[in-house]
Amino acid sequence: MRTILFIIQKEFKQIFRNKSMLPIIFVLPIIQLLILSNAATFEVKNIMIGFIDRDHSSLSRELINKFNTSQYFKIYQFYEQKEAANIAMQHGDISVIFEIPDNFEKNLLKENKVDLSLRIDAINGSSAGVANGYINQIVKNFNKKFISKYSTGSYAIVKNKTINIVPEYWFNPELNYKIFMVPGIIVILVTMISFFLSGMNIVREKEIGTLEQINVTPIKKYQFIIGKLLPFWILGIFILFFAMNIGRILFDVPIVGSKLVILVFASIYILVFLGMGFFISNFTDTQQQSMFIAWFFTVIFMLMSGLFTPIESMPHWAQRITDFNPIRYFIEVIRMVMLKGSGFKDIYPQLIKISLFALAMNTLAIFSYKKTN
Repeated sequence: MRTILFIIQKEFKQIFRNKSMLPIIFVLPIIQLLILSNAATFEVKNIMIGFIDRDHSSLSRELINKFNTSQYFKIYQFYEQKEAANIAMQHGDISVIFEIPDNFEKNLLKENKVDLSLRIDAINGSSAGVANGYINQIVKNFNKKFISKYSTGSYAIVKNKTINIVPEYWFNPELNYKIFMVPGIIVILVTMISFFLSGMNIVREKEIGTLEQINVTPIKKYQFIIGKLLPFWILGIFILFFAMNIGRILFDVPIVGSKLVILVFASIYILVFLGMGFFISNFTDTQQQSMFIAWFFTVIFMLMSGLFTPIESMPHWAQRITDFNPIRYFIEVIRMVMLKGSGFKDIYPQLIKISLFALAMNTLAIFSYKKTN
């Protein structure tokens, strides 16, 4: 036990003496959390919209004003001709062309029906779909206002509906996308700290020649491995709870569930990537090689974790591949615990799977490490 403690003490001294590693551990996670939490979002805002108003009536102006007061749209320009609006869209000045036809007010009041022309730049299909949903909601609200004003007589716009849907949003009542994204970003930060630094630290021993010296000492294999990896396990736990508190203070992300549940799961999860980093370091000779391989796997894990793209939206074969992605399970668990208040009973399947990953990766790491003594 004393031997392990001496190795741990030596590792912490080496970490805090390495001026290039300290910013990676303490500064970059904060910067990444602040930037990614604001930038990584599927919310579509400030959509540049151009109008072609052929009616110039009070109702058409009222409808346009609905867009002007929306936080999702910015009125770029009014066009008299369709060709000018099309050119503006081709140049990327606007993303939406909204055309109000002649006799808009007359047809709406007398015939209860009017067709509006809408053209959307759909190079980004998901953004185009979201913009279309926003526009339909604005037009729907516009209709509701005039249902009450012109609901009787010959000026009825539409018939009153007898069925209304009243939605109730659980766990994120304000539909704040940061509350959804921040827990996932925290997982990525913990993963990068435990994965990259553990692999780089061991390879660095190879580069400076101290690993060979350690290999010929009486230190046992298990003592060396525990002493090498435990400091990064402690740092990973520290970064996890530090980032959770930053998310709660700056982004008002709630922590509804027990921190003990997150601690237990994170303790096993970090072992997965410590073992993976150790395994990679056994087959690489430089820190650049270790970083390249670690980054290769991290990118794949991130893209297929459900952080940016829902797993349910992936093809069936891709969904099966995500079963072997440990990041997926931690993102699921941290969202369940922080936002829903889930307990050990609720995360039991993920806990079993991540434990098997940890056992497999650390077994590979131990057997792949060759000690000469």
